[in-house]
Amino acid sequence: MGTRTAVVGVGQTNHTSKRKDVNGQELINEAVKRALEDASLSLKDIDAIVIGNMDHFEAINVVDGWSVDGSGAFMKPIMKVTTGGSTGGTLGSCGYYHVASGLFDVVMAIGWEKNSESDTQAAISTCSDPILERDFFGGAIGPNAAEYAMYMKQFGATQEDAALVAVREHNNAVKNPYAHLRKLITVEDVMKSPMLCWPIKLLDSCPRSDGACAVIYASERKAPKIAARPAWVHATAVSHDYVYFGDYDWEKMPTCQATVDRVYQRAGITNPLRDVDVMELYLPFSTCGVVWMDFMRFCDLGEAPKLIRKGVFNMNGELPINPSGGVMSTNPIGATGLIRIGEAALQIMGKAGERQVSDVRTAMATAFGSCYWFEATVLRSTKP
Repeated sequence: MGTRTAVVGVGQTNHTSKRKDVNGQELINEAVKRALEDASLSLKDIDAIVIGNMDHFEAINVVDGWSVDGSGAFMKPIMKVTTGGSTGGTLGSCGYYHVASGLFDVVMAIGWEKNSESDTQAAISTCSDPILERDFFGGAIGPNAAEYAMYMKQFGATQEDAALVAVREHNNAVKNPYAHLRKLITVEDVMKSPMLCWPIKLLDSCPRSDGACAVIYASERKAPKIAARPAWVHATAVSHDYVYFGDYDWEKMPTCQATVDRVYQRAGITNPLRDVDVMELYLPFSTCGVVWMDFMRFCDLGEAPKLIRKGVFNMNGELPINPSGGVMSTNPIGATGLIRIGEAALQIMGKAGERQVSDVRTAMATAFGSCYWFEATVLRSTKP
């Protein structure tokens, strides 16, 4: 049996479209300092560090080496992790396993991105086949637009259903002081926003953000001494698939299903709507907040629009999703999945401020990225 492990500190920057006032190391250091302050620790208390971003976006490699002045990893073990858009989730899992393995007592995971200094869409486009796929799968928007178009045809979902998700995410973000986009919107605003790739419109889409997040994990021996209410890791899971976009089963989402099935089983969750108090899900487009709900095992296939229309996932609903505003409001890609874990941990720790859901005992976070890579983490207020 591994060492029981908990999140004891979370720090993130105030995310925005451009941070011209800092370089990468300085941006990273802002999140590091805030995480250390949150946990009342200093760098000397950190045994090891894991760090990652979408390094090919900024075209700067070896982030574990050049970022040392920002991460504080001088003379400490450090590991770089990069798994596409799911990098942040993988960083969280990596930090957890560093501690759970018994190798270290206190580990800090750091995710970051300066999207303002990169060409995100150009970088993503190069992963698709230039002859067979790039015309319609180039970038992040095309595949998700095709996914929702298929879902609409098969189950009768509408653009307005996705717009309801966009409204929920953006309006939740108004209460999050760290969020990039903080503006109240309506379904009408979403429907009138510019079309990007039918049926995805501007307000259905996530932004590109500059930002960083740091999450501190500690062993059972150290965690209760650091945090008054640690967020204990009960389970993690990951699945990924395909080389070509056309190889993926777009109507079944096997990697999402496999990931949540594994993490539910490991955490003893039989009914996620009943057994989980809050979720921070990686939903880069409002359309994902419709389609993917079916495969999160909340309902039968095609039933997600009904739950959304009833407000089941709203802040005052049965299962609040993304009280932080989620990816739709903040997306420093290398950090985005780690922010989900950090926000879920803050809910458990009772430190989420105005976005706090009452009496959270079980929280779940997910990440999503290339190769349809899904990650999931379940946190609880009690030890596993």
